[in-house]
Amino acid sequence: MKFDTLQQGISFYENYARVSGFDTRLYSTKKRKSDGKISLKYCVCNKEGFRETPRLQSNCKKKRPINRMGCNARITLKLTNDHDNYIIFSFHEGHTHPLTTPNSSHHTK
Repeated sequence: MKFDTLQQGISFYENYARVSGFDTRLYSTKKRKSDGKISLKYCVCNKEGFRETPRLQSNCKKKRPINRMGCNARITLKLTNDHDNYIIFSFHEGHTHPLTTPNSSHHTK
C-alpha cells in the first residue's frame, strides 16, 4: 500500500489494530543524513519486547503490571525512492498473545 504522508500510514495501522483487537505504539525511526527526512518508521504491537526487570526501590508506591510479552506484530513504513510517498515495507501479523474481543475492546486505549 502507498500513503501520501507518514501520518496516514500510521493512522492506517492504528485503525487496523483497533479492528483486529490490539493496541499499537511507535517504536523506532530512521532518518536520512542528507536532509533529515524520516526514511523508516516502525509501528509495533504494544506488547512487543520485554520490559527490563524493575530495580528495587523503597519509594515505589505501586507495582506496574508486566504487559510486554515479546509479540512480533509490526509494520515498517518506508519512504519511496521518489521521496514523495511512504509504502508498507514489511508487515508481520503474528501475535504471541490473545487479542481483545469486540465486547472488551473499550478497555484498549
